Amino acid sequence: MSISVDEMPTPPSASERTPLRAVVPIDVLRPVRITLMFAYLAIYLWWLRFRGLPIDRISVAISVGIFLVCAFVGRSWRTWGVLLLDSMGYCVMWLAYERTRGAADEGISFFGLFRVKFPLQVESMRNIDRVLSFGYDPNVVLQHHFFHRGVVRWYDVVASTTYMTHFVVPIVVMAALWAVSHRQWARYMKRFATLLGAGCLLFVVLPTAPPWMVSKNYHLIGSIQRPINYLGFYHLGFKGFTNDYKVQLSNGNAVAAMPSLHASFALIVPLFFLPWIRPKWLKAIVLTFPLIMLTSLVYFGEHWIIDGLAGWALTFASFWFWGRMEQRTRRNRAGRARAVLEPVEPVLT
Repeated sequence: MSISVDEMPTPPSASERTPLRAVVPIDVLRPVRITLMFAYLAIYLWWLRFRGLPIDRISVAISVGIFLVCAFVGRSWRTWGVLLLDSMGYCVMWLAYERTRGAADEGISFFGLFRVKFPLQVESMRNIDRVLSFGYDPNVVLQHHFFHRGVVRWYDVVASTTYMTHFVVPIVVMAALWAVSHRQWARYMKRFATLLGAGCLLFVVLPTAPPWMVSKNYHLIGSIQRPINYLGFYHLGFKGFTNDYKVQLSNGNAVAAMPSLHASFALIVPLFFLPWIRPKWLKAIVLTFPLIMLTSLVYFGEHWIIDGLAGWALTFASFWFWGRMEQRTRRNRAGRARAVLEPVEPVLT
């Protein structure tokens, strides 16, 4: 059977086409959300400039919560319900982290019956760093060559600013991904939470004295000036930090240093977005950020080199594990889809 040219259907004219808004609902509140988010960003930057960087967990959680409220104006109740559940998981994750970090030097309690306490690593990390640095103490060498009391150099500004991104960038990425794509947010959070959990376990099993403590309390390396991580930040005109909520989730712990989560978080964000970056030169530039962070941590005397390398190793392991899990899930779904679409062979009798 053939169809002549005259019988073929003609496409509708422009006047006869169905308007897009009749098929796809128009989100009338989208401009409102965008306006609110930009207004909130402006207020946050003003606060950062004149009041200081919020660093306590409660202030950070409130900051993220306000942003998400702006980003979800007009969304469905189901979306708000999912956001509430995700927020509860977010709070539980950080509460577990703070509690574990605060008890890093107390060991593990088994149902209150007995406690296993792990030895504090003092000389071991110093010795590993000396092997990595050909017999030198990298923290002492960097400060000896580059730190000048009373003078803030350009590299102090770079190092200090890079250090402070630890308190902002990973959380901003969480909030932005939630607002844009819940699927990508879930992928990011699986990797982030796994990294955080592994880090908490190592805090307890491997309590480690940081370089400044080894210098000040044990005198096993040369003199280290501390704290100097804020100097470049202040030099830019920022007022410092805000810690409005004095009730802390933990007392903090100086020996929760292995692995370095500063180094880990500096890698997890570039690594997550790397597949979307096409130019190789831009990928190379992005991957210099973790290197700058680790160099800054060593320069400030906050971490050993091995702390940062361990943090990077955990980050790569988290990405490898969840990459394999997601690949397996895709294969299983593709297999089920092929099984449904395959034609059924007729049964001959």
